Amino acid sequence: MESDLRSLLHRPLLSRSVPLDKDNAASRISAYVYGNILILAALIPETISRSDSRTIAVVAGTALSTFIAHAFAEGVGKSVRSGRQLTTAERFSELRDSVPVLSSAVVPIVVLGTAYFGWLEPFTAQVVAEVAILIRIASMVFVITRLRGERPSGYTLIAAAALAVVATAIVVLKVVLTH
Repeated sequence: MESDLRSLLHRPLLSRSVPLDKDNAASRISAYVYGNILILAALIPETISRSDSRTIAVVAGTALSTFIAHAFAEGVGKSVRSGRQLTTAERFSELRDSVPVLSSAVVPIVVLGTAYFGWLEPFTAQVVAEVAILIRIASMVFVITRLRGERPSGYTLIAAAALAVVATAIVVLKVVLTH
């Protein structure tokens, strides 16, 4: 068990020599999309805020709390699917698979930081951060296409645009219902 945990902790997140299995890839993609949608939903209501540091804190807090909730929920789900308690290595694996939730906050925090330091106007930074998130969401179609062993096509671009539109609709629904 200890050697399993040690090998898990020392395995790179992305390794060309050892591709992710479909379950882990699907879990990471799910975390990536979920994290990006919730970060975008946190960003939009902050547009009226005049405090750059508050917006950065909201984005960071959303990412951290979503990461913890996602890892916990995925662990519970995996435990139910397997019909047993998870091992320590499996729990760490769920944490690793939830890391894309945290990564979804990096670009917005960096962009919002430019406003904090006065390099961009706050509204401009906010819009750039929101557009970056939508691009990240749309780009998932290319990752999924690659994981399926397919080549990108015109349909891939249409699917990317459709994914961005659906994600935007989900964000609008969340913002309307919760703010």
